[in-house]
Amino acid sequence: MPVEVLGLNGAPDAGDEFNVVETEARAREIADYRQRLERERRATAGTRGTLEEMFSNLNASDVKEFPLLFKADVRGSLEAITAAVDSLGNDEVKAQILHAGVGGITESDIDLARASNAVVIGFNVRANPQAKEMARQENIEIRYYSIIYELVDDLKKAMSGLLDPEIKETIIGGAEVLEVFNISKLGMIAGCRINSGIARRKAKVRLLRDNVVIHTGSMTSLKRFKDDANEVREGNECGVSLDRYQDIQSGDQLEFFEVEEVQRSL
Repeated sequence: MPVEVLGLNGAPDAGDEFNVVETEARAREIADYRQRLERERRATAGTRGTLEEMFSNLNASDVKEFPLLFKADVRGSLEAITAAVDSLGNDEVKAQILHAGVGGITESDIDLARASNAVVIGFNVRANPQAKEMARQENIEIRYYSIIYELVDDLKKAMSGLLDPEIKETIIGGAEVLEVFNISKLGMIAGCRINSGIARRKAKVRLLRDNVVIHTGSMTSLKRFKDDANEVREGNECGVSLDRYQDIQSGDQLEFFEVEEVQRSL
């Protein structure tokens, strides 16, 4: 049933617990203990940041945490938001909900966000004038939403940016070393025939001997006759020199490949 409670120093959040005790001294003891826990929680946090800028300040743990502070209009919205956000993470990145409450955004919310490197998100609520000014001075980002799926989509994109990219390798060609030349100032040059695909100057290269990879690296030069070439296609001969590697023998195989970083998403 609804009740009226007098004498509070501030408005409680929906979901806060009321305890009935026999004496005022016991009540103050409980209140002081809760306030001490809140101060300790805020003191353990780092520096401030925005949704984009916080990436560079993440800790080096195996699981990257994405700190957030939510304020919503009603408890039902808050529960739906936190449930959706909790499901976004994986074993590499997860949302860290530092605080979730009902009501407008206040100075204490901005203070917690500043101390914990968090972004403040308001759902169908706004910051009071004092909180807005404090956020401006402290460079704290406040984002407002009125549709849950838009909020979740934005967080999903931002958290995806914390995932390490997938390394995709594509083999583009192969060659056989026909003869090896030792040229002053250039070192060992492998005279090759491209027997499949294409060799590109900027591609990576592997050296195989008896089908065993003995070196992986880059080319310092790719030549067609005496001229530098950007690429040489199947059926043509070329000269290849490897970066910081000289142990090339006739009969070795070269494998040319390109590496691409593919951004992952949750």
